[in-house]
Amino acid sequence: MFGLRDGEQRFCNEKCKRNAYVTRMSQLVPAEKLEREVEAIYRGNCPKCNLPGPVDVHKYHEVLSFVVMTRWTTKQQLSCHSCGRKRQLGAIALSFFGGWWGFPFGLILTPIQITRNIIAMCAQASDSQPSPTLRKLIQVHLGEQVARNQQLKSAAPPLRA
Repeated sequence: MFGLRDGEQRFCNEKCKRNAYVTRMSQLVPAEKLEREVEAIYRGNCPKCNLPGPVDVHKYHEVLSFVVMTRWTTKQQLSCHSCGRKRQLGAIALSFFGGWWGFPFGLILTPIQITRNIIAMCAQASDSQPSPTLRKLIQVHLGEQVARNQQLKSAAPPLRA
């Protein structure tokens, strides 16, 4: 009735359908390749400051309000612990100064988002191994590459003998 169909599956829109395809393709990534990529990124330089890692995924939470509208988000950043902490501090400052101005949600969500950032900053970062979130991020990225290669192969004209 509504949405897109792909065989027995139904999707809300084209973007959801593409995301499901990428997720299926990410399952085809060999475990050895995934582990090599995870280790290379984890032990590599930070993409923000270019200093040595470990590099991992750091979440930050923001809220902004304008009288009758409140917008809150949770985002993630691939970086070293120091850059992740700086981003979380920035999110605290943004929320503290820009979150209170909406009624009623700004008053409710601002302390929640600030507290979530403080908890994330205080959580012990494990420098001994990559997080599951980093593994998933890299697996999806590799799945996107597999999907792109599949599309290129199917779009390529056949070779003539």
